Amino acid sequence: MPAAPADSALYSALFGEVDTARLFTDSAEVRAMMLVEGALAKVQGGLGVIPEDSAFFIHRASMEVQIDPSGLAAETGVNGVPVPALVAAFRAGMNAPDHAQYVHWGATSQDIMDTGLVLRLRQALTLWEARLEAILARLADLAEAHAETPMVARTYGQDATPSSFGAMVASWGKPLLRHRARLADLRARVLVVQLAGAAGTLQAMGAQGPAIRAGLAEALGLGDPLGSWHSERDRITELSGWMAGLCASLGKLGEDVLALTHSGVAEVTIAGAGASSTMPQKQNPVGASVLVALGRHAAGLGATLQGAALHREARDGAAWFTEWLTLPQLCLTLARALATADQMLGALTPDRARMQAALDANGGLLHAEALTFALARSMPRPEAAAAIKALCAEGRKTGQALQDLAQARFGDQIDGGFSADLGTAPEEARAFAALVRTP
Repeated sequence: MPAAPADSALYSALFGEVDTARLFTDSAEVRAMMLVEGALAKVQGGLGVIPEDSAFFIHRASMEVQIDPSGLAAETGVNGVPVPALVAAFRAGMNAPDHAQYVHWGATSQDIMDTGLVLRLRQALTLWEARLEAILARLADLAEAHAETPMVARTYGQDATPSSFGAMVASWGKPLLRHRARLADLRARVLVVQLAGAAGTLQAMGAQGPAIRAGLAEALGLGDPLGSWHSERDRITELSGWMAGLCASLGKLGEDVLALTHSGVAEVTIAGAGASSTMPQKQNPVGASVLVALGRHAAGLGATLQGAALHREARDGAAWFTEWLTLPQLCLTLARALATADQMLGALTPDRARMQAALDANGGLLHAEALTFALARSMPRPEAAAAIKALCAEGRKTGQALQDLAQARFGDQIDGGFSADLGTAPEEARAFAALVRTP
């Protein structure tokens, strides 16, 4: 097993996602940091903090100079951050010492790295939102089409009461709607620039420090946090909580599909399901299994990132390193979960006949609750519940249908107790579909 399955040539189609993975490569990180350095110089030149001609030269060079990430590795291993080596390589690549001296003026490594990270997270959030919208559209179509497709609702893995497949689909989608709503609020807090200098005070930039930070935010299309967040990692923990929560909701979808494709239930089929190396009859629900595994993996990564927020004083290398080790993996985990859910839902088909057969099975025990409330019209509810419970036990013992036993014992007193009433299930399915399609 490779150390990083998402990046593996063998396992990437199972656990990786190419569009997000591109944002978390060495070259993507270097390019993002170079953009920050160039934008910083341009803003400082405009405010007269560094010579304007040097600022123009640095900004242009930040888009032209090519830096090999592997050439930064040795110094990064010593310094603990890649920025000193990056700045040295950038200055050398400019081949203009008079201008190069103004690169990275007054900034610190974390300013460049955090802002570069935020630039890449902005792209990732855009990718994920588009995938989430596609999943919600699929779920809305499925919920509406099967709003009145009856099926057994199960609790504790046992038959409970009648419901509809559309309502189950809506239960998968409603949490995703809430995750989508949270994303809009989260963006404003997470997508902010980092510029605070050595110890978070912008001391080297003097009185113009706040103006430089605001200008850098504007130049990069980010928000101005109005201060340092070097050791204030609540933005990252909020993001990680959102990602882990979304993975958990997608994992719940996977758990339900695993249950519905179980050989004893088989109420849905998935086109193109996985094959076995030895059993020709198998159609393994691989996608659903991946969603569950990714949901569990995201929970662990999210917990680690919550712990990584415990920075000591103005900045903490150990806590920051923990974030580096964990956040990209959580991003790739979410990206794969979204892609897998989209693919699986596109191949999922409910089997109406199997769902109806499950409703008709077990001698009508599924209607026990409805019978209780029908009978409660003519006697106290506790007595009605006890009577129906006794009939259920008798039916299990003798094999007789609950309807026959109830009719023989109570006759017209249980009128309506065996109707095909699905309660609010159809309305919930349609309401969810309408919410998805509301601008």
